[in-house]
Parts: sequence; C-alpha cells; structure tokens
Amino acid sequence: MAETTYYKELGVEKTATDDEIKKAYRKLAMKYHPDHAKDDKSSEEKFKKISEAYAVLSDKEKRKQYDEFGSTAFNQKYSQEDIFRGFDFSDILREFGIGGGAFSGRGGGRRPTCGTGSPFGNFSAYQQQAHGQDLVYELPLTLEEVANGTTKVISFRHDKRSEKLTVKIPKGMLSGKKLRLAGKGEPGPYGTEPGDLYIQAKVLDNPLYTVKEHNLYIEKSIKLTEAVIGTKISIPTIEGKELNLKIPPATKHGTKMRLAGHGLPQMNVKNKGDLYVSINITIPKSLTSEQKELIEKLAATGI
Repeated sequence: MAETTYYKELGVEKTATDDEIKKAYRKLAMKYHPDHAKDDKSSEEKFKKISEAYAVLSDKEKRKQYDEFGSTAFNQKYSQEDIFRGFDFSDILREFGIGGGAFSGRGGGRRPTCGTGSPFGNFSAYQQQAHGQDLVYELPLTLEEVANGTTKVISFRHDKRSEKLTVKIPKGMLSGKKLRLAGKGEPGPYGTEPGDLYIQAKVLDNPLYTVKEHNLYIEKSIKLTEAVIGTKISIPTIEGKELNLKIPPATKHGTKMRLAGHGLPQMNVKNKGDLYVSINITIPKSLTSEQKELIEKLAATGI
C-alpha cells in the first residue's frame, strides 16, 4: 500500500465523511469479495487492499495518524496486525449482505489471510499460510543517532543463510519504534510471499541525559552564592551545541528549567521534544575561617 493512498483505493476524497467512506467500501466489497468474484485472483488482492484501507480510514485515530504521517511512514509505523486489530469485519460484511465469519488476522504483522472464519472467503487452501514468518531485529542506537538519524549495516540470518542490509534510520526512532522491510523475512511456503523484517530500536543509556518520550533531562550543579544572586551556566545539547542558560536570583534547589525544542525529534515529523535542566545547589561540606566569618555576617543581617 506504500505506493498509493487508502483514499484512492476506496475512490474517495481526503475530506470524505465516515458515511462516505463506509458507502464506498460497501460498493467495492460487493464487487470484489471472493464470494462474488470466484477464482479471480486480482479480485482477491483488490478485496484485501480495500479492506486494509477501510480498516484505517474508519478508525478515527488511525486515520489521523495516516493523514499526519503519509502512506509510507504510516506503513512503517503500523504493521498489518496493528491495522486490523480490534476490527470485527464479520458484522460489517453481514450488514452489507456479504457472507463471512469472524475476521481474524495471522500474527506477525501481515494482512489477514483466509482460513476458517475469514471475510476473504474460500481462497485456495495454501493461503492459510500465505506468507513466511516475520523477523524482528533489535538495533541498538545512541541518543546522538536518534537525534541526527544514521545509516546502519545489519547482518541477520534468514532462509538458513546470512544477509547484510544497509538501513537508513530516521531521526526520532526511540526504543520500541519499528521500521518494516517488506519481503525480508522468512520465505513463504509453497512459493508464497515471504514475511517482513522489522527493525526495532533500542536506545542505549547516555551518561549525560535521561529520556522520557522525546524530552531530555540533564542535571547541573551551581554554588549556593550563584543560587542567591543568579548566574549564567553553559548547557550542552544533543546536537553538540552549547547554550547559555540564565539562572535568576533566589533559584531553589531542584528547580527545572525548560529549553524548548532542544530535545529529540519525533519520527517522520518536524516536531521536537524539549530539554529540561534540573538545578542542584551545592552546599559546601566545610568552610574556611574567612568564609565562615562572611556567612555569620550575612546571617546577622537576617538572610
């Protein structure tokens, strides 16, 4: 589906209402459902595509994500299992007057195939296992690689052999985010289509920053006198820059200050998280006689 749009598959405009999308799907489903287009392989494939389009566009959240990310990025983010999860097409098809049992997808991130109870009808028996096994490759990434994007060469085994691939990692690929490489999984049985390879990110710990979603957190220490009268400190960013941060007078221990837009980028969009600086006030463990005298004089003034 990456080369076209779900709207085009259903023949509707991007501004189509829920009712218009449902009507368009009903019309196409009546035409291409295997019960109506027996032994027509092209119709079987068309029915799968319009069903995938309807599963996305009839779901408000998935449609919002699809409109925001676009076709290619959406299909990298959502597996086929994600797309069809929670949909009961049996009720929809019965409403349309089309036969079919419960809609059930095969695990592993691919579109549902036939099998007992599928709305795709009586496809040939081999389609009960119509694709190979999907593979997941866990890829370690540094925070700098997440911030700037990178290119990685990965080596993995499938089909009883080793293969190397060069993979472009987009900015903002946090732990758990996946890229789908279609057809790079295990081969399918009886010459059917292979599974997919999913590149799943695992962000490595960083000695300077902690990460919460797309926000970064860093701790900086200042002296007691600096907290009282104010100061300026230098803050390193994940992009390798140094920012001057003004610490106002009377800053309290534990104060968090926000540097907007200096966190991690979000995957496939222009938005970025923020950088939060936690201010720690250092209390001296011991004082010189001169320092003690000055402190006592300050205490006498009521500070």
